[in-house]
Amino acid sequence: MRIFDFHTHAFVDSIAEKAISSLSATSGIEPYTDGTVSGLREAMSRNNIDGALILPVATKPSQQQNINNWAASVMDDNIRCCGTIHPDAEDALEEIQRISKLGLHGVKLHSEYQFFCPDEERMMPVYRKIAELGMFAVFHGGWDPVTVGEVRGTPERFAKAAAEVPELTFVIAHLGGMNCWDDVEKYLAGRFENVYFDVSVIARYIDKAQLLRIIRQNGADKILFGSDCPWDNPGNEAEMINSLPLSDEEKELIFHSNAERLLKIKKSTN
Repeated sequence: MRIFDFHTHAFVDSIAEKAISSLSATSGIEPYTDGTVSGLREAMSRNNIDGALILPVATKPSQQQNINNWAASVMDDNIRCCGTIHPDAEDALEEIQRISKLGLHGVKLHSEYQFFCPDEERMMPVYRKIAELGMFAVFHGGWDPVTVGEVRGTPERFAKAAAEVPELTFVIAHLGGMNCWDDVEKYLAGRFENVYFDVSVIARYIDKAQLLRIIRQNGADKILFGSDCPWDNPGNEAEMINSLPLSDEEKELIFHSNAERLLKIKKSTN
């Protein structure tokens, strides 16, 4: 069965070692790769991953253009990329337009690194511009090791945003909200046609009964395989999905078909 990893990270070679070291110290997680694109390719090969989506994050407005240029430069048939904007950037809407012209697939946003709440009014023009250009948005959901105080990206706030901008496809990572899964069931799962979840880096955190329940509630057609590599071995998430009592059709959707649909990847006729 083909596998597409919808949630991975990599950095420019020149900063990868520093970035990985800093993030590892913050999270307490031993990285699975060295944080480079070549390291990601090696991880894909070891785990029989056919394709991956890199999700860069601009932690400062000044980083947008350089990150997006790099993302466009590393794409090929196996490595796809989203772009990123920072909500505080004065030219955020213009950069979304440029992301589309660069051929990037969507826009990654991270409330805990970029200090916004998903339902803030200032975010609505951002969401509408992404949707207008036929792209999707990928969000970090729930708790993150860098979170100080209250979690910003809560399921309740995502629910308000998804209702406000139904034309945008929301991909909410970590099954809708890391360590917020009771609220995922209460506010998100199965309630919105425009909301997808990925299953990245949750294998060590979630009870399998709740995982299966959320997948059933939201529908296997709106669940995406993801690992958060280098912050987990993709094999852990693959094993997690394969261990669930899902049909082969449901696993096909989760492992690759949903990703191929969102990324508009043409299926091979061979």
